[in-house]
Amino acid sequence: MASDDKRIASGRWHPPGSSRSEPAVLLAEGKTLFVRLDAGGDPVSLGDLARTEISARVGRIPRRITFADGSLFETDDNDAVDLWLRKHGKKGGVHEMERFHPRLVAFVIAVVVLAGLIYRYAVPALVEVAVLVTPPAVTQWMASGTLLSLDQAVFSESRLPEARQTEILEAFNQVAALSSRGTAGYNLNFRYGGPIGPNAFALPDGTLVITDELIELADGDMDMIIGVLAHEIGHVEEEHSLRQLYRAAGMAGLIMLIAGDIGAAGEDILTNGAALMSLSHSRNAENEADRISVELMAKAGRDPRAIGRFFARLEEKLGLDGDSSFLSTHPGTSERREAIDNHAKTVEAGGS
Repeated sequence: MASDDKRIASGRWHPPGSSRSEPAVLLAEGKTLFVRLDAGGDPVSLGDLARTEISARVGRIPRRITFADGSLFETDDNDAVDLWLRKHGKKGGVHEMERFHPRLVAFVIAVVVLAGLIYRYAVPALVEVAVLVTPPAVTQWMASGTLLSLDQAVFSESRLPEARQTEILEAFNQVAALSSRGTAGYNLNFRYGGPIGPNAFALPDGTLVITDELIELADGDMDMIIGVLAHEIGHVEEEHSLRQLYRAAGMAGLIMLIAGDIGAAGEDILTNGAALMSLSHSRNAENEADRISVELMAKAGRDPRAIGRFFARLEEKLGLDGDSSFLSTHPGTSERREAIDNHAKTVEAGGS
């Protein structure tokens, strides 16, 4: 029987590669650990501290001491193991952090600060790089995946008469021809919105979607309809949609960095229609798209204030807290409509 000064803790011993366990005691001689069964006999496991793996202490989870031959000793007596480790200059980092709360608080603060710096500086910089190097094939893949997802889950075939679709398409092409991408850079699609109601949005490759409900809301005002589509052209011209998608994917990556793997979050954001519909552009992006709408409409000989009138109509019909997903992602405030009106005056006066 070993003397008490060699004894560390009682527990159970597991032979290498076996789930069988037997009552045993963990002992030490200097920095050499060994296990002897309660039934007696020679040590069944033996190893130097440097070649023995001792699990970190986490709460009250049993401690595991794994020897070089694969055998395992398990004990609930964490305090005894910690005491022996301290005598030999080692501490359990996880438990020390749990025990010493100021360190834990400092660690959490450091993580939050790091995440904030990544969000504030790294993500925007990486987004701009990604936008610059993204080939057209990738934006086409994003757009086709998004539209397919929406067609399967949300949209249904447009109920708008063919003649009305043709009329809107011809008016749209007149405005699109004046953009930097030209008519060939855009593909207008009509859909019945169903649960999303009045809406219009642009995908990164120049695919535009407008719902029957938005056209109905315009109540026959072609300038209002084309003004909205010119606004969406502005988002494509300035690559706002692509930036928003990459920014959302970057945030998913940041969450993965902090919280661990969250599955195919990045791919879902890049190709999932529901994810795209939940993204809202920044105030600067909306203002840029408004200015482009005003300028394109003026060049085409149409009402440059049409987009502002549409926002007023939308809020009048649905209210500021209405259910329209267009209003939630394209907020139309009185200040914004005033900016549209002021820019229209500048354009009409011959400015830019």
